[in-house]
Amino acid sequence: MNVLGPRIRDARERAHLTQQALGRLCGVSRAAIAQWENGTTSPSLAHLQRAADALGVWVSWLTGENEGAGPAAPGEASGSAPGPRGRGVPVIDYVAAGTWDTVTDPYPPGRGMELLVTERSAGGGSFALVVRGTSMEPEFRDGDKIIVDPDATPQPGDYVVAKLEREDEATFKKFRPRGSDAAGQPVIDLVPLNEDWPVLHIDAANPGRIVGTMVEHRRYRRR
Repeated sequence: MNVLGPRIRDARERAHLTQQALGRLCGVSRAAIAQWENGTTSPSLAHLQRAADALGVWVSWLTGENEGAGPAAPGEASGSAPGPRGRGVPVIDYVAAGTWDTVTDPYPPGRGMELLVTERSAGGGSFALVVRGTSMEPEFRDGDKIIVDPDATPQPGDYVVAKLEREDEATFKKFRPRGSDAAGQPVIDLVPLNEDWPVLHIDAANPGRIVGTMVEHRRYRRR
């Protein structure tokens, strides 16, 4: 019995990813994912590795090669479930973040992306950004990476990625809600941690939206 298709589907559903979302991460179409899952076609070795990285499982588990490998294997001893390897989220740029929409899918099939593997429980539309510039110093430095979950509702003091309609790119700032204006429209301050940078605002005169909430921050040693 070929276990590859059912295991891709099982791992995808456990990761709360649609076929379209997994296709985006693998650089293929939604139809290609459907064909892998129903056994019509099989992924190339490169796409199989990409799928495993995105789903947070081992290639050997997807192919059924580690059956009975014991507790150290990524799945249960029976090989019936993927192990806690984490899953991949795409590292995107600030222009893409400003148009990020898990329904319209800003990444067409075939466009390659770096994946950042996380063990956190985050929504299927989560993505990663590389921090740029000095506006969020000293807490966030240029080159740090953040993981952002569009499904997470920000609380006062959280860090968010936001998009102002007048700008082409998204921005990463501290979230400070200020209530509503006379028309009932929300008023939000987007606060830089570096006082040399101005506070941005979302309000009726300066419309925008919160794209997602930061759920993980990574800093790498500089040599």
